[in-house]
Amino acid sequence: MQRGSLRNFLQCKFGRTKKQNRQSIRFPQHCKLKNDVLVLPKIGEVHCQVSRQPEGDLKSVTVSVNPSGEYFASCLYDDGQDLPQKLTEGKTIGIDVGLTHFAITSDGTKHGNPQYYRKYEQRLARRQKKLSRKQKGSNNRNKARVKVAKVHSKIVRCREDFLHKLSRKLVDKNQVIVVENLAVRTMVKNQKLAKLISDAGWGQFCTMLKYKAEWEGKIYLEVNRFFPSSKTCSNCLNPVDSLSLDLRSWQCPKCGETHDRDINAAKNIRDEGLRILAVGHTATASGGRVRPSKGTAFARHLPVNEESLASVLRGVSTHSLPMD
Repeated sequence: MQRGSLRNFLQCKFGRTKKQNRQSIRFPQHCKLKNDVLVLPKIGEVHCQVSRQPEGDLKSVTVSVNPSGEYFASCLYDDGQDLPQKLTEGKTIGIDVGLTHFAITSDGTKHGNPQYYRKYEQRLARRQKKLSRKQKGSNNRNKARVKVAKVHSKIVRCREDFLHKLSRKLVDKNQVIVVENLAVRTMVKNQKLAKLISDAGWGQFCTMLKYKAEWEGKIYLEVNRFFPSSKTCSNCLNPVDSLSLDLRSWQCPKCGETHDRDINAAKNIRDEGLRILAVGHTATASGGRVRPSKGTAFARHLPVNEESLASVLRGVSTHSLPMD
């Protein structure tokens, strides 16, 4: 922190304290929830809309307010149950994220990108224009500010609804989920794609996949972002020197297999994830050994069926699995 402040000072920039834009308060004890009434210490009974009746002991309540003036209460419960053990049977899937299609899976499924910010961009621009014309400090400006905040809230809720449904679907249908460890903060520096990347919500999607997989006893893995998933043939593992971003399909010069760029990347991500699980073990799968040869990133095809996956997971069940 001191080094960063000194560097900013030497660059003629003054340090700024971190802003706390979201107002919230936490009640660690003496809270009760009865039907649609929330009892808080020193406040009393507060009527609220309860989405579902929780089970367990109420440990704490965090009350927050968003920029549009809406209040929410997040209740933390302890149901007394341990996290489920990781299963040894199931299906594995690799996921490659994109902009034209939000997520492409190794089984060939492409999930569209809804682009909610673009959908509400004109409405947001109109309300921001009206806000800029209001006199600062006036009640009309405050009303216009709330209208702008409601549009932003609408975009956030639509995006989160899409991400929750897609992540839940993928976690329920698969035992091992493999994605790329993307540096989104670096990618948004591209001025041409920054708005689309920010609207996609890749980081939030991976976060949802991770904690939902832990809840269900599933395995979540991230492969290195520098792994050449798009430039490697998933059929013969032959690497390609370069592929332009606008080239969506290509043919392997070695085996002649024609690949969809995104599906091929998802397959390679899946195989790399299984290789990570099998490192240091000699389990056999699909007729071949899983242990890679020395000095190679991946030596041969890796198991993708349920029986092969089960054999790999049994071999690593007594070891800590890489979750990041």
